[in-house]
Amino acid sequence: MATIAVLGTLDTKGHEHAYVAEIIRARGHQTLLIDTGSGDVPQIKPDVTREQVAAAGKVDLAGIMERQDRGEAVTAMAGAAAVFLSALVASGKVQGVISLGGGGGTAIGTAAMQALPVGFPKVMVSTLAAGNVAPYVGTKDIVMFPSIVDVSGINRISRVLLARAAGAICGMVETTVPDGEDKPLIAASMFGNTTECVNRAKQVLEDAGYEVLVFHATGTGGKIMESLIESGMFAGVLDITTTEWADELVGGILGAGPTRLDASGKVGVPAIVTPGCLDMVNFGERASVPSKFEGRTFYIHNPQVTLMRTNAAECAELGRILAEKVNAYTGPVTVLLPLQAISIISAAGKPFHDAEADAALFDAIRQNLRPGIPLVEMDCEINAPEFAAACAQALLSNMAKAAA
Repeated sequence: MATIAVLGTLDTKGHEHAYVAEIIRARGHQTLLIDTGSGDVPQIKPDVTREQVAAAGKVDLAGIMERQDRGEAVTAMAGAAAVFLSALVASGKVQGVISLGGGGGTAIGTAAMQALPVGFPKVMVSTLAAGNVAPYVGTKDIVMFPSIVDVSGINRISRVLLARAAGAICGMVETTVPDGEDKPLIAASMFGNTTECVNRAKQVLEDAGYEVLVFHATGTGGKIMESLIESGMFAGVLDITTTEWADELVGGILGAGPTRLDASGKVGVPAIVTPGCLDMVNFGERASVPSKFEGRTFYIHNPQVTLMRTNAAECAELGRILAEKVNAYTGPVTVLLPLQAISIISAAGKPFHDAEADAALFDAIRQNLRPGIPLVEMDCEINAPEFAAACAQALLSNMAKAAA
């Protein structure tokens, strides 16, 4: 039997949370109703009052309620809920959490969930779950469950969906995760255009006794990888696909923020870095590409994804950025350049082949990389077997240096 935290604004959505709690208890689990409201009195009696939550975050709840500033209240209670729930989880008092909400409730609930470890069961039933959930999920494994209708009463639709959501959190806490081998971990970045390279390098590293976690370089993937690298959980980093910096610089939709490539330097983890897929910037469907880019070279990856080729000026800046990021690394690091192509579609005869742009990228890396950092240049494409092997062997060498 587990204890599941049912957290939410019980002044506006108390009855709905009570319904979910009832279903959870019917499955044989205990519930802990936590009130994060800041308006009227709760519709139901909570197990944890809003005052207790506020106190955990050192929030002046009385003052906020007196000012009747909803934005201030949501922000304050989101921070306090994160502190309170984290303490409950750390002490083993709850084994899962579910929350229901509209805009404010989703902000509070997911802020609390983002403070919890990866793997801890988290379900957020939200009116916003069908849109852009990146700000709410962040770098954590929060299950966003669309409410379809507003979280406002128990009706023929909400009755079914809330019951299913309650069943989902029960199933999560009831599931025993099988034990696995605790091999040293390596983080790897991958895109569709570098899959062959990463898979080949991954096999070499696995044969050497490592477990490789692959992160899709889609912005969120890069952010998650950076956060986990910074946590110190990896023995090495196979950063073959640094494409997110192209989106960050040019204005695509898959940027990972200005701190992409920083974590390896902060923790001194052994790494290899390549300019994989810095030839492409990601946009949505073709009609979504900003008009200022008209006249550029595009490739329709699929109906929902349009790629734009980076030009020579952008590549020169990307090369400088990559080199300066790597210059800050304190652990053993190697930069590898595949001179014939940095993606499948930038090889000779392919849609993104641009020798001038590639030369600008490589020259900027050469000119800005500090002395002492090994720079390996290979006359092959990024997905060539020999390049993948070189990446894997360079990382194995760097990890051996760090261990010596």
